Amino acid sequence: MLNRVLPSIPSLADEVTCGTVLLRRGQVASKALHLLQGRVAFGVIENGVMVHQLGAVEGPFWLEAAAAMLGLPHAVDALAETPVTLQSMPLGQFKNHLKNLPEPVHTLMLDLAKGQRQQMEVAVSRLAKDADARFAEWLLRHAEPADAQGSLAVILRERKRLIAAQLGIAPETFSRVLKHLRDRKLISGGGRVLNLLDPSGLQSLAGI
Repeated sequence: MLNRVLPSIPSLADEVTCGTVLLRRGQVASKALHLLQGRVAFGVIENGVMVHQLGAVEGPFWLEAAAAMLGLPHAVDALAETPVTLQSMPLGQFKNHLKNLPEPVHTLMLDLAKGQRQQMEVAVSRLAKDADARFAEWLLRHAEPADAQGSLAVILRERKRLIAAQLGIAPETFSRVLKHLRDRKLISGGGRVLNLLDPSGLQSLAGI
């Protein structure tokens, strides 16, 4: 869809060799990458090896466009499976082109990006993190200000078994994770409100 609504890129194309890491998880997007030719795999890279592959695309294709559209770090690693031809567009220019789209189209594109981003985050979390790390990341993503002093809390608006399903764990495992985080003084509270006692500790646990 992006290939149809965005203009062609006037910049020169770069030839990249097979095996090159094109994007890294957690890296803030500074430009939008357009794959003209070749095949790129998405997933989780460890020690230079794609240990969990979530999918692959062939050009023409915008790589990790959701991160660029939403101004977020990349959710996945990207690896050239073949020699590839790439073009890049500065992030500001990329966003300006999107803003110039008709309002309904722009809104649709952002909604699709948010949905794709959420699915990718869940997939990567299940592959690369244990249950404690997954829940720590979930807590940070749903945290809200709790008071004027800047404390954070999470209101559980869904049943715990549904939250466990989002994390890809059994309800009994979810209960154990809650206990682990309380024992480590990372969270407190019960019922539907969890207080985040140590957000930096949760970030370290989540690996973000």
